[in-house]
Amino acid sequence: MGSETASGMSAFDPKHAVRATRSAGRKMRSLLLDAASRLFKERGLSGTSISDIAAAADAFPSQITYYFRTKEALFVEAASRDMLYLARATEQAALQAHTPREYTHALAETVTATDTVAFFAEALTLTRRRQDLAPLVERTIERLHSEGARAYAGQVERHGWSSLRAPEESSRRFWAIAIGVIVEGFAMGRAPEEMCRELLRALGEQATATSTNDATRLRLVGDRDTSPSTDGETSS
Repeated sequence: MGSETASGMSAFDPKHAVRATRSAGRKMRSLLLDAASRLFKERGLSGTSISDIAAAADAFPSQITYYFRTKEALFVEAASRDMLYLARATEQAALQAHTPREYTHALAETVTATDTVAFFAEALTLTRRRQDLAPLVERTIERLHSEGARAYAGQVERHGWSSLRAPEESSRRFWAIAIGVIVEGFAMGRAPEEMCRELLRALGEQATATSTNDATRLRLVGDRDTSPSTDGETSS
C-alpha cells in the first residue's frame, strides 16, 4: 500500500500533484501581475524591466517569460486585470445609491480616483502596434460593457427608474466617455476632483427617478405611462 497523508489521500496521487501545481501557478501569476501593475504605473513600460518585476515578486525572470512570454503581454494583462477590478469596485460603490444622481456620482468618483483607466488606455495604445495582444483588450472591454449593463439594469429595475437609453448603450457610453475624460485629464495634469466634475458634465442625465416605487421593469423614456421625471442622472 502507498503512503497516505493525514487526509487519507495518497502522497503520490497524480491528481493532487496537478492541482497543487496549478494552484502554485495561479499564485505566481497573481504575484507577478501585482508587482508588474505597481511598477508599470510608477515607471511606465519602457522604465520597467523584466528583472525589476521578477525581483519585486520574488521570482525569476524566466517565470515571467514562461507565464506571459513578453513584457508587453504582461503589461496588457496587468492593465486589463486592474480595469476589471476597478469596474467591480465601481459597481459596488454605486450599489448604495437610491437616485440616478447618486448612482452617477458614485460611478464617476470611483473611476476618477485612481490611475487605472489611464493605465488601461496605455494598453489600448500598445495593441495598435501589437495586434497579437488585441484579443485580451477586446475581451476586457466586452466584460466592462456587459457587466456594466447588467449592474445598471439591476438598479433601474430595483428602483423603478426611467432610463433614457438601453443598459447596453448606457454602459458603452459611460466607459467611452470615462476613458476619454480621464486620459485627457492625466495629460493636462488635472486633479481627480476636476476629472470627476468633467465626467459628470459630459455624461449628463441618463435616467430619471419615478414618483412611485412599484415599477419593477426597466423602462425606456418614450414607453407608455412613463412617470414624470425628477432631476437625476446615471450611467453604466
